[in-house]
Amino acid sequence: MSSIPKAASSAILQRGNRFLLVLRRNPPAADMYAFPGGRAKPGEMPEETALRELEEETGIKARDPHLFATYDLKTHAPDGAVVNHFFLSVFRVEADETAIGLAADDAADIGWFTVEEIRRLPVPQSVLECAERLASGSE
Repeated sequence: MSSIPKAASSAILQRGNRFLLVLRRNPPAADMYAFPGGRAKPGEMPEETALRELEEETGIKARDPHLFATYDLKTHAPDGAVVNHFFLSVFRVEADETAIGLAADDAADIGWFTVEEIRRLPVPQSVLECAERLASGSE
């Protein structure tokens, strides 16, 4: 039986060689660092979800979303059943350099991390892939 994926989006905000990550409070990525993001609301476009979630989780108002990557993400139960199925759209966004983020909503903490630091953090594979692609300049 195939599950219909739920739409989700995340936002990559980069300053120099650092990326804004949030420490997730809730499943499916609880206790992991990830780009700010979450599930789409009914009728919401993917880029709207990315901007809304970034603002809800960090207080930072972003603009100019550009689709960077997409992922078909499934989490499985021990018996192999699909527990969660998301189609994730990852957007690069811009924000004022002076914008200060504060952890809110699903974010237990936030921080700016280099790719070297991200490699040592508990992160979903998709986050590491995106950060490495951007840091290497191969967009």
